[in-house]
Amino acid sequence: MKKTATARKATGAKKTATAKKVTAKKATADGKAAGAGKAAAAKKTAAGARKTVENAPAGGSAGAGRGAGASRKPESHLAMVRRARRIYRELGEVYPYAHPELDFRNPFELLVATVLSAQTTDLRVNQTTPRLFAAYPTPEDMAAAAPEELEELIRPTGFFRAKTKSLLGLSAALRDRFDGEVPGRLEDLVTLPGVGRKTANVVLGNAFGVPGITVDTHFGRLVRRWKWTEQDDPEKVEADVAAIFPKSEWTDLSHRVIFHGRRICHARKPACGCCPIAPLCPSYGEGETDPEKAAKLLKYEKGGFPGQRLSPPPDYPGKPAPPLGESVQ
Repeated sequence: MKKTATARKATGAKKTATAKKVTAKKATADGKAAGAGKAAAAKKTAAGARKTVENAPAGGSAGAGRGAGASRKPESHLAMVRRARRIYRELGEVYPYAHPELDFRNPFELLVATVLSAQTTDLRVNQTTPRLFAAYPTPEDMAAAAPEELEELIRPTGFFRAKTKSLLGLSAALRDRFDGEVPGRLEDLVTLPGVGRKTANVVLGNAFGVPGITVDTHFGRLVRRWKWTEQDDPEKVEADVAAIFPKSEWTDLSHRVIFHGRRICHARKPACGCCPIAPLCPSYGEGETDPEKAAKLLKYEKGGFPGQRLSPPPDYPGKPAPPLGESVQ
């Protein structure tokens, strides 16, 4: 009987040990299966994330927040060029009437108006030049003007003493070196007092039909927001953008970009929620994204207000600006 009890006890212990081994093996198998499941899920998630990033527009999208671009792979140069040209085309649909916003009737008036536009609005220039050109219609007339009288006429544009000096100098140069005619070459224009590359391109593109890129504050701001360039120097910005577009498009490109910068893509509060090219803009979200709030930021004809020209082109959909001293009707 004692041997039998001992045998039973040994048999029971053996069964218990076997059961523990089975349980341990099962737990190990379950653990391995769980681990494999987690690894597979993680791998699937990573693959999905990669696919999302790869399929996302490199230039950004209207539905993406500002931080979303950080997870995307860098945009190739070719993709940027394609996006830039698409922006150009779409701006053409939004602003088919884009034009120079300075009133002028000849190259001399455009040259003078562009010099006066420094550090002020085109509207203020347009309100000032009618009296100016009535008094001094030609370079010869302006070169002979009394400085104090010229200063008084252009005072509303600001910095009138420095501008008077430039106008007297460029008028005398036109009279003495160019037979009273505005030259049609950039290398000649930039030799005139007060005339830099930006002013020269405005005159060439709009008075002579010679393609040029006008890098003003609006143009520079937008092309940097659109990642067409990272440069701040106007000449470097001009060179980078010129490499993206055919020369024949340079003047129209300038008008469309500047129009958009003045009406929608403002410096401090861009109206992102009303921007027609938001899906193509990598800087979407820098401004107001709510459509109703953004609509209140629109300017000129987009906001139902007069434009900057007293004599706009016939196809301009907005209201003409009022003369100096008159209120908007």
